[in-house]
Amino acid sequence: MESSEGEILLDLKSTAAEIARLEARLVRQVVSFARSASVRRGVAEELSMALCMTKYKAHALIGHAEGLVDRFPAVLGLVEAGAVPMASAVAVNDAAAWLADDKAAVVDEVMSGRLVDKNPTQARRSATSAAARADPEGFEERARSPREDRGLQLHHGVAGVAGLSLENAPVEKAVAAYVCVDRQARLLKTADETRTLDQLRADVALDMLVGKQFGGEVKAHVYLYLDALTYAGLRNEPAELAGHGPIPASLARDIAAHPGTVFQRIITDPVDGQVMELGRRRYRPRAGLDELVRVRDRECRRPGCTRPAQFGDLDHCDSRGRGWKDGCPTGATTLVGLCRADHKLRDVPGWHHQVAPDGTLTITTPANQTYTSRPEPL
Repeated sequence: MESSEGEILLDLKSTAAEIARLEARLVRQVVSFARSASVRRGVAEELSMALCMTKYKAHALIGHAEGLVDRFPAVLGLVEAGAVPMASAVAVNDAAAWLADDKAAVVDEVMSGRLVDKNPTQARRSATSAAARADPEGFEERARSPREDRGLQLHHGVAGVAGLSLENAPVEKAVAAYVCVDRQARLLKTADETRTLDQLRADVALDMLVGKQFGGEVKAHVYLYLDALTYAGLRNEPAELAGHGPIPASLARDIAAHPGTVFQRIITDPVDGQVMELGRRRYRPRAGLDELVRVRDRECRRPGCTRPAQFGDLDHCDSRGRGWKDGCPTGATTLVGLCRADHKLRDVPGWHHQVAPDGTLTITTPANQTYTSRPEPL
């Protein structure tokens, strides 16, 4: 008898957990070998040959292995238990590698309670936020230093192509520039346009750089979340830039106060992280309910998706799983933000969404697995 989809998926999850346990074992073995080697120099080279990897990857493996064993033992313990993938643990180590040992211990404790069900991107953002809260001054300094090394590089390819990369640009300018390009590209993505959205973004960016003027004014608006006490300068908790992650408090205050900014300031309660005030520095205000839901959700509500809510759709859904066509009413408790791809997925047979009165979204998949999500307070 063939296995059901649910049984196959459970087997997959069991295999992934076993892989995580084996990778945790490998990490401990790497540290043991590195520290038992009679000559420290050459350890990476020997590992690279033994494990059939480049010397660069061997160096990286030793680095994150020692970091997890020495500084993030609780996080490594989750991997050893098969509860989280190694990639998420490595993301924590990378995001908090700059911290002193005592501050890293704080992040280890915090992340051991947050890491389950987070993919590596979400783990990195959460660990960055935890690290920033553990050492606000260090986070401020760390954010300033790379800007001095900003630059634009031209990379020559083959067959008539090349690449442009802008490195270490100020995050507020880079995010705003991307959103401006994205919005213009979406305006050009008509029914008869054959180019993909990625191709349109590339074409629009190059056209803008060489001076082409597009009709009409397209301004980006990006949500900037900061708590009331930080906004007032009474403390320095990191703020959250939608689509990017944590940024230093001083930078957030500067962005929020700058005349003509393309960012929309969202003031949150310093106790529970709930929205207290919506700033009005935007080009074209949306209807209040639409804006409220997007600000509340911040990102697509499908677990694991990090697409900013302002670029997606609002989906009607209630506790009975009804959509707009089925009579679901319109309100803050019956609307959730979904990116366009995940919104379309809801119409695929076997996918069912339900939204409880407290805002919890429950998704049931064709394999009869259920996943839940709630917007995380700042």
